[in-house]
Amino acid sequence: MAYAVIKTGGKQYRVSVGDKLDVELLEGAEGDNITFGEVLAAGEGEGLRFGAPFLTGASVAAKVVSQFKGEKVIAFKFRRRKGYHRKKGHRQNLTKVEITSINA
Repeated sequence: MAYAVIKTGGKQYRVSVGDKLDVELLEGAEGDNITFGEVLAAGEGEGLRFGAPFLTGASVAAKVVSQFKGEKVIAFKFRRRKGYHRKKGHRQNLTKVEITSINA
């Protein structure tokens, strides 16, 4: 099965048609179609092509499934015997997308 490596939100993902993945927040409402233009590699087996850094003319189409917030992450700083401690929480905004097609 053909796959592609795309870049979004400063991270790289290996995707195939039908995959659902959580990426950093993207603009678009539920049901909207989006296109990832930064494709680093695409194909399968001997037909796998690599870009330098991106493949020209290649794109990956996806559909926005939902917009949501991720799990809370706690950043806790502590210095023993100094009475110093800091606690800060963070919830990242995420977008769940489903890959619909790969145009290599």
